[in-house]
Amino acid sequence: MNQLRGTGAAIVTPFNKKKEVDFDRLSILIDFIIGDGVDYIVTLGTTGETPVLSKEEKIDIIQHTIRHINKRVPVVVGMGGNDTASLIKEMLSYPLDEATAILSVCPYYSKPSQEGIYQHYKLVAEASPKPLILYNVPSRAGRNMSAETTIKLAEASDKIIGIKEASGDMIQCMEILKNRPKDFLVISGDDALALPQIACGMDGVISVAANAFPKKFSSLVNYSIANDFVNARRINDLLIPAYQYMFEENNPAGIKTFLYELGLIENEVRLPIVPLSEHIHGKIKSYLKSNFPG
Repeated sequence: MNQLRGTGAAIVTPFNKKKEVDFDRLSILIDFIIGDGVDYIVTLGTTGETPVLSKEEKIDIIQHTIRHINKRVPVVVGMGGNDTASLIKEMLSYPLDEATAILSVCPYYSKPSQEGIYQHYKLVAEASPKPLILYNVPSRAGRNMSAETTIKLAEASDKIIGIKEASGDMIQCMEILKNRPKDFLVISGDDALALPQIACGMDGVISVAANAFPKKFSSLVNYSIANDFVNARRINDLLIPAYQYMFEENNPAGIKTFLYELGLIENEVRLPIVPLSEHIHGKIKSYLKSNFPG
């Protein structure tokens, strides 16, 4: 679990102009992120456009990512769904031997009760071939996993090692931190809230911004963990506009625009996601020119 403290990058899936997975660009992006200090990589999360990837593409991405990283940093694989039985079957069919953990999103669309969420995760954890990190993101899943349910799950299974908490509810976050079992990881899922959440006791963040700003964002997280909030705030203040532009219209369209302007990937997404509007794209170009010249 110590491997998953600090900064994790929820990595995008680069596409070429034919909208095929661009494995060469994926390798370049991985090297850029790891080289600038990110502690681990999360592949096949929401930022990776998982809903529009085929099973074959997902398997290829997992294998390529693990092979290219070559144990330089841990790899967490995103695997979630709203059909518990199908998710378990799928989980057991993927090449996860060298993955460190699985990140599994709260069941979406179905809007289960708290008891339904608990039973879902309990079964998934029992079947999982790897340690499990819960992922609470009510803005996408349509249902919030309460602090009480999170703690209940943390105590129910040794396989459940942490949560990526992206509710944006600071009181809920503090309740989890107050009542969590020893060594249960609580990881921020909100770039813009990472500093105050780490100040409250969180163990790090799984970040979108770390794709484009791995060195700056990792330093922000490390300063925050070390309680050096003067330096953490200095970096955070610089990145606040970037957080806004990344999520103003859509993630990952926002972060892909940043990466395109940095020369790392093509600015390609798959429907129903579309590229950012010219207005926001222009703001990103101006922001990068002013704050990261050259």
